Amino acid sequence: MSVETTAGEGSGKKESRQAFLLRYIQQNHYISIDEITRLFSVTTQTARRDVMALEQLGRVRRLHGGAATITAIDPIALRQRRTENAAQKAKVAAIVADIVPDGAAVFIDTGTTCEAVAQALMSRRDLRVVTYSLRVATILSENSTFSIAVPGGFVRPVDGGVFQEDTADYVRRFKFDLAIISVSGIDDDGDICDDDHAEVAVVSAALAQSGRKILAVDSSKFGRRALVRLGSLRDVDILVTDALPQTPLLAKVRASGVEVHT
Repeated sequence: MSVETTAGEGSGKKESRQAFLLRYIQQNHYISIDEITRLFSVTTQTARRDVMALEQLGRVRRLHGGAATITAIDPIALRQRRTENAAQKAKVAAIVADIVPDGAAVFIDTGTTCEAVAQALMSRRDLRVVTYSLRVATILSENSTFSIAVPGGFVRPVDGGVFQEDTADYVRRFKFDLAIISVSGIDDDGDICDDDHAEVAVVSAALAQSGRKILAVDSSKFGRRALVRLGSLRDVDILVTDALPQTPLLAKVRASGVEVHT
């Protein structure tokens, strides 16, 4: 395989390569630096410069080892999520709020379920919260006893998620009593999955720093398979949901040893 250097590279060739790269990321949601070097026969340095150029134009999000789309979530689907299963999400959120003690250090994920959790947590006092969701942070900011930390970076317009290449590193600076996460789906193998590489990277970092891990999902997420695997039910301590799944997933839940609250 040939290796290309950027010395004397024409702007037309570079723009053509970056345009193709952007289309690839839009279709596949993510590409690694290694994939870029193989696809275009360029050096790692050139691949990184292409990703940085697209990030500066606001077209992609730079991640450790690659790049992802700015919006992996469909805006129409997200609006529907805010209205669908709202009652179930409120029940889930109330149970989660009962588990969280006053004064706890908490990581809170992004998404409509976690927004409902944030609203339910308003009855708590002295929480120390880290979140990469501006919507969650805005809700919690109404409680004057809370301290809230949010990373810097690009804001995803569709859901208010904040992302930058070092967002996962930012989260690793903290230690949490609890991590509260939600996902796009839990498939019949018992794997918990999401649709966005950047979210999975941030949540994985938070789980590694947490004493207890709470997975909060309404029952519509059971049996769904999403794009990126985050882990399995064995990787969380508590599952909070409005109703148990049907078999075969129910057998996976019981075998995982996760503590279930309904």
